[in-house]
Amino acid sequence: MRTDASKTPQTIYLKDYTPAPFLAQKIVLHFQLLEEKTIVTSTVDYLKNAASQSQDLVLHGDHQTVTQVLLNGQAFKDYSIEDGKMTIANAGSIADGKFVLTIASEIDPAGNTALEGLYQSQGNYFTQCEAEGFRRITFFQDRPDVLSVFKVRIEAYKKSHPVLLSNGNLMAEGDLEEGRHYTEWFDPFPKPCYLFALVAGDLVHIADSFTTMSGRKVDLRIYVRPGDETQCGHAMQSLKKSMRWDEATYGREYELDRFNIVAVSDFNMGAMENTSLNIFNTALVLAQQETATDADFMSVEGVVAHEYFHNWTGNRVTCRDWFQLSLKEGLTVFRDQEFSADMNSRSVQRIDDVNGLRRMQFSEDASPLAHQVQPDSFIEISNFYTTTIYEKGAELIRMQHTLLGEDTYRKATDLYFARHDGQAVTINDFVQSMADASGRDMTQFFLWYKQPGTPTLQISSHFDAAQQRYSLRFKQSQPDTSGQHNKQPLHIPIAVGLLDSHGKEVLTTQVLEMTEREQSFSFEGISARPVPSLLRGFSAPVKLVTDLSDEDLRLLQIHDTDGFNKWEAGQTLALRNIERVMTNSQADITTFIADFGNLIAQGLDATTDKALLARALSLPEISVIAQNQAVIDPAAIDQARTFILTEIKHAHKDALAKLYEANADNGTFSITPDAMGKRALRNVVLELLTATKGTGCAVRAKAHYFNANNMTDRV
Repeated sequence: MRTDASKTPQTIYLKDYTPAPFLAQKIVLHFQLLEEKTIVTSTVDYLKNAASQSQDLVLHGDHQTVTQVLLNGQAFKDYSIEDGKMTIANAGSIADGKFVLTIASEIDPAGNTALEGLYQSQGNYFTQCEAEGFRRITFFQDRPDVLSVFKVRIEAYKKSHPVLLSNGNLMAEGDLEEGRHYTEWFDPFPKPCYLFALVAGDLVHIADSFTTMSGRKVDLRIYVRPGDETQCGHAMQSLKKSMRWDEATYGREYELDRFNIVAVSDFNMGAMENTSLNIFNTALVLAQQETATDADFMSVEGVVAHEYFHNWTGNRVTCRDWFQLSLKEGLTVFRDQEFSADMNSRSVQRIDDVNGLRRMQFSEDASPLAHQVQPDSFIEISNFYTTTIYEKGAELIRMQHTLLGEDTYRKATDLYFARHDGQAVTINDFVQSMADASGRDMTQFFLWYKQPGTPTLQISSHFDAAQQRYSLRFKQSQPDTSGQHNKQPLHIPIAVGLLDSHGKEVLTTQVLEMTEREQSFSFEGISARPVPSLLRGFSAPVKLVTDLSDEDLRLLQIHDTDGFNKWEAGQTLALRNIERVMTNSQADITTFIADFGNLIAQGLDATTDKALLARALSLPEISVIAQNQAVIDPAAIDQARTFILTEIKHAHKDALAKLYEANADNGTFSITPDAMGKRALRNVVLELLTATKGTGCAVRAKAHYFNANNMTDRV
């Protein structure tokens, strides 16, 4: 029977969730990869789920021909297939609801142009099962709350497919008749079927090993097509760094014998975290000095880490249903952001994260596509792999980390893993772990997950010299979005610091917790009006409106100890001055230009974060400037921006030249944070020095290009 399901789209609601009718205690998969087809035989030990009232076993399956069905080893025909579902009515009454079901099917990986399930590309076999691709492999309860132990046997022609991989540990391998061979794999940790993976093909690999915190040795391999193996070293080191960081930061140890990565150019999903067998597109793994920029190297490091971190946040503890997608993705994005911050410049990592959030997620929140981090309904789950689920979801984790503090947050995640290892759970379960470990009531905070849209936070200040009291008044507002109006106030963590008129910190970072629509906070014993450093580290995903003057921003730009706010103050000042020039070409911007001298001087200090200074010396891009314009005039924006660049060059030419030379490469290429920071700073300084685009500028730029020993300096 052929099953090419054509289903009418229907809305699925979170409120309608019911547990799976049957548990799948173990699944044994046998793949025979043949030239004209693939034969898949699945044998599943089913057990009636006492938590479900349904007696019917309903299995999902698409685009396959069922050739045989066995129940407890005997031929079985008392089933129906309709609309992509195989139904065995009243299965709960069969053998007291405990039985073994075997289904043999034929599928066509070569003709699988959807690239979901098992597909063939350039002769090799790959899988992509998230979110609902496993149903294209065999009939099964294709839902994330059905966790099973997988045993897999793969058979193929050895000459064309010498590498046969699946999840877990390699248990056996050997040769068969007619030039064929096999491998057998066993994954002892229950997982949902969306994490199943199979790779078969003509691949080569590099190998390394990692010793876990308990002393276990894990074999690490990265498989690629022949010729690509020389570009895998950085990805391997990134993997080892990720494993060590997860142990040190979250106490999470890898507990299988192998960890494999496959990277091929025709994998269409970017990267996928299948248990112990991560599959990547080569763009996210391959990197070498001659072809990769520093940004490429950092991207590989971050993405390899992200997929590895899913081993615990997504795989060992997975999602009950797809409404909980941010449970794994938001949490894992936060984890990879923090990893990258620890590996490189923490301030620059935060700047990049917030830039992406503002550019993509804030726009999504302001559009008709605005949706909750935990949606109430969907029609097609693939449409919910969004910046709201990922990036905003990560910001919600970050806020919980901020509210609890590092130590209590770690206790909370330890509790979460201890409670839910091997389970499919909800976002609510994660937040409850935060509440239980901290003793906090997280009820109001959970509104962040249910109210779409980007809040606006307005802040005004007042200084009472007689009382030596400084006050900050906050007002939050939430925009109306489709189906939601008159929203409730959110629990917002606002990290603040106070600086005196000389730039000295008179109040180190404190987290103010705003829970009302309007709320004031006072600071006693303040002898002179301070300058507030507000929302340090971008402690909440909000649009910030302040009463900070140019003088306030100048002080923050030069002296703020918070790297993000130091950069933010400079960007705000730059935007104000660019707009002044656009309005009046004779506008006085001398103070703004002069302040660059202080920033440039910081570059000669060996302790300065060069990567952060590179950002501080950079003007906003044209696209950022345009966001503030009622009527966008790209030519006028470019003209004003170029004018300011030119003025900076004229005012600080000698200091810039000195800074440029001070950060010259010593001839040895390195991707350490210091080396990458120097390159970033030198390239920004080069942009300033060549702003006038004269003959001398061309000579300098040409020399920069031809003397470069890396791609970053060439592009």
